[in-house]
Amino acid sequence: MTHTDEKQQRPSLYLSVCCPREETRLPLHTTITLFLLSYCKCKSFKVFLVSKTNCSQLLKSQLPEDLDVCDTKVDELPLLVKSCRLPAVLDDTARICRAGLAVVLRHIINTTLETDPSRNDVQALLGFKKTCLKACAEVSKWTRLCETGIPSAVEDHLQNPLIQTKQLPLSILTLEKRLAEPVKVHNDDKIRRQKLKQQKDSEKNDFLNGSEDKDSGQSSTSGDGLELQTALARLSVDAVPAATTREKSDIRKVKTTDLPALEHVFAEGLFFTLTDVVLLPCIHQYLCSLRVHAAGTLHQLSHLLRWYSRVQAVPGVLRAAKDCGMDLSVAQVPTVELPGPSAELSTANLLEPEEIQDVTTQLPFVGGPRPTMTKLKEKGIEAIYTPHPCPSWTLPWDSLPAAINPTEGKMSNIRAIRKKQQLNNLVAMVTELARPGYTVVDFCSGTGHVGIVLAHTLPECQVILIENKEESLVRAQRRSAQLGLNNIGFIQANLDYFTGPFQIGVALHACGIATDMVMEHCIDAGAAFVISPCCYGFIQNAVKFTFPKSEGFREALTSKEHMILCRFADQTAVQLPPDRRLIGTVSHLWP
Repeated sequence: MTHTDEKQQRPSLYLSVCCPREETRLPLHTTITLFLLSYCKCKSFKVFLVSKTNCSQLLKSQLPEDLDVCDTKVDELPLLVKSCRLPAVLDDTARICRAGLAVVLRHIINTTLETDPSRNDVQALLGFKKTCLKACAEVSKWTRLCETGIPSAVEDHLQNPLIQTKQLPLSILTLEKRLAEPVKVHNDDKIRRQKLKQQKDSEKNDFLNGSEDKDSGQSSTSGDGLELQTALARLSVDAVPAATTREKSDIRKVKTTDLPALEHVFAEGLFFTLTDVVLLPCIHQYLCSLRVHAAGTLHQLSHLLRWYSRVQAVPGVLRAAKDCGMDLSVAQVPTVELPGPSAELSTANLLEPEEIQDVTTQLPFVGGPRPTMTKLKEKGIEAIYTPHPCPSWTLPWDSLPAAINPTEGKMSNIRAIRKKQQLNNLVAMVTELARPGYTVVDFCSGTGHVGIVLAHTLPECQVILIENKEESLVRAQRRSAQLGLNNIGFIQANLDYFTGPFQIGVALHACGIATDMVMEHCIDAGAAFVISPCCYGFIQNAVKFTFPKSEGFREALTSKEHMILCRFADQTAVQLPPDRRLIGTVSHLWP
């Protein structure tokens, strides 16, 4: 049976394999994915190792035995998978592809819970409100650090360990600093009062027992205290251990601001989450290398070493690591004394490039939107309206299937009418550009209002919908299934994980900087694009972009003035006064 037949029966998981200098190995993203599969005991996927040669037997020691694994080559990959960076999952319909490390890992967790809802330990991996690593790496510095920053830094180190040990990677130092910071968690007041009581009881015991502990430089509250107890208790009973009696008055009366801070136990605070799953294979390989090539640098990573030890206390971690060929004891190092306040890492040294730009000195901001627009006019920059290229063009709404019409969705009549107008405009432009055999990509597609209309209107074109919200994409797929569309595919991924060729890019209401990201992606691909932006108020400096972008705007406006202009561009609602709407409409043409 070929893997094309197999994927119709159950989801297929595609993982990359590296073959540098004839040496076959698993990249970190693949190892992380396998580690999570083992930790969850998930057997719902057919796993394909993607490489130039068959290598599953060579890598047998790094593959969990209970997984169904086979080999495949790049030119044998399904079209949607071939258009994405791995890892990727293709569902049993072969219509929905989920790509990118964080998206795939969260999907594995959700699939495990669908199979066995009683797995509280797996549920806990998603964190509070189930948002762990949900924010895309393009806008979330934390997701970027964990999903790409640290894995990439460790991969670079492993390629040149002797060179890379001269200076610790910035991403590793950033994590070390994060682990040294106090923890803030939901409803932490109770835990902090328990910690205060524990400290007072310890001090009382030390006083009664003499100064033996003090002479040894140790205290019963040092090391792994209440925080670790709380974390491990959550893993076993999914609840913070409650105090059996009410706190004494001297504990209750302490102000919240005077309570002792909670220490990091795991990467995101007190509890073991998906972030720890991502980091463990990376840090394990990094520490193994440092032990061999630069053991003298380990003193700079005291909090990271403590985290590495604590993670191993989590039930199931050692078993899953062993299944993936990781012996965590190999990288174990003697306990390093935690640094005092004077030895804390300098924040300035850990700032990323975009953060450094954010703190640069700017001229003071004076005025609102009118002075800002006046400055632009003085520089010869004015908003110019152009005639609608095809004002009378409209889709045949009366003859279209009901599932395509926005009025069938869960939106008001007024909003549905506006949505139809927007679709008329975008589809008109795309039909002018499209040719048979073209691939049209609907970026930030939501529930598919644009992409589904295009797939129905352009049956000789292939339409791909890309969206990072799983719920929206699943709804879009269901709508297309009702219509029987065969020229449409769906990808749940952040924009950077889509690498396939296309001729036309479309985006309706890609919020804030997402519009800029879509335009850049289209330009890099040499594709035409038809875009209607929105939510200018969400525009902010990010990893790839700093604003204003154009040379003319940079000469005329400060960053603050540009941001004010962007925020006023959102002020076009009919409920607003006419003069304010006019400012918003004119501002709308500039950002």
